[in-house]
Amino acid sequence: MDSIVVKGSGPLSGQVPIAGAKNACLTLMPATLLSEEPLTLTNAPRLSDIRTMAELLASIGTEVAGLQDGMVQALGTKEITNHVAHYDIVRKMRASNLVLGPMLARMGYAVVSLPGGCAIGARPMDIHIDSLEKMGAKIELKDGYLHAKTDRGLKGAVVPLRFASVGATENILMAATLAKGTTVIENAAKEPEIVDLAECLRKMGAQIEGEGTSRIEIQGVDRLHGATHPVVTDRIELGTYMLAPAIAGGEVELLGGRRNLLEAFCNKLEEADISVTETADGLLVKNNAARVKAVDVKTEIFPGFPTDLQAQMMALLCTAEGTSVLEETIFENRFMHAPELMRMGANIEVSGGMAKVVGVDQLKGAPVMATDLRASVSMILAGLAAEGETVLSRVYHLDRGYEKVVSKFNGIGAKIERVSS
Repeated sequence: MDSIVVKGSGPLSGQVPIAGAKNACLTLMPATLLSEEPLTLTNAPRLSDIRTMAELLASIGTEVAGLQDGMVQALGTKEITNHVAHYDIVRKMRASNLVLGPMLARMGYAVVSLPGGCAIGARPMDIHIDSLEKMGAKIELKDGYLHAKTDRGLKGAVVPLRFASVGATENILMAATLAKGTTVIENAAKEPEIVDLAECLRKMGAQIEGEGTSRIEIQGVDRLHGATHPVVTDRIELGTYMLAPAIAGGEVELLGGRRNLLEAFCNKLEEADISVTETADGLLVKNNAARVKAVDVKTEIFPGFPTDLQAQMMALLCTAEGTSVLEETIFENRFMHAPELMRMGANIEVSGGMAKVVGVDQLKGAPVMATDLRASVSMILAGLAAEGETVLSRVYHLDRGYEKVVSKFNGIGAKIERVSS
């Protein structure tokens, strides 16, 4: 099994090209199920989760071609030949549930296994189910599968979400494009991935207004056509590499980065005494201080501080001057990286959804284990600031969300190696 070896390397410098967003691409790919015509996605990230979604879509009837070394995903679903999204594929990735809405909208019937993914909380499907039932679907849970059908197609409805769920917003948004009448999503998620999906669906002929706000209105149409769409920049990969010079020192430019994707995160970096400057090509992050300042962090839905950057931010705060408090409000069980950081000498106390981090002068390299996708890269970041060698195991988590991670870090002066045991 592969592992990653990180050696403390001192100040970093250079440029990092930021890939297309994994979460956006995983949302865009199921949109092919809404049309008989091809959907082409450019700037796609080359990740295991993307391959898993391609495998799932192919099992349903989609012809999938990865072009230009996988950076272009050409998808065509002339016919849905299989209405069952099987457990063997769906269990690998949470985003698999996003085939439910499109299949139901186009064909009126779908059987989808309850999904899998990282062990960072239950993330139940009840919001998806309740919302689709408001649009006329009948859904039953049998033997771990959701059996969904409509008698005469989906109908427009007012769908208030009790929580601004990204996945539920995406599923409803896709389903509503082919529903009869007008659908209004209230308390909708506002994430950039939602905006990106709406823009793509609009290119396919959908009538959508209000994406990026808490109220999205969709007027159903009879059919959608093909389109070509570039995947939006991955704001989580962006934030991760922004933290590299913040932790190790130096100055790094993130190509393709935009501040409006991570405003709350940028504000916290600046509060910690890290400079963030917009450039013609992206964002420039600079740290010349011996130690950053401690800051308090509370994860929130967009546009707040992203839960997917909490683990990486904790790695930075382990050597900050002072005491920081991190509050996780989105997912339970998302401090599993804390014990691994403590193996490296971090001073962390976890109580429920709160973690208190007292900065130490120096982390020390140690054998550590990835517990989930974002936790895995937090160990690499910590290793950049540690004395000695850090060895990260279970790196298959990393492959789900970060492409060419070794070459990107090494390209800015880090000392990272992937080895096979």
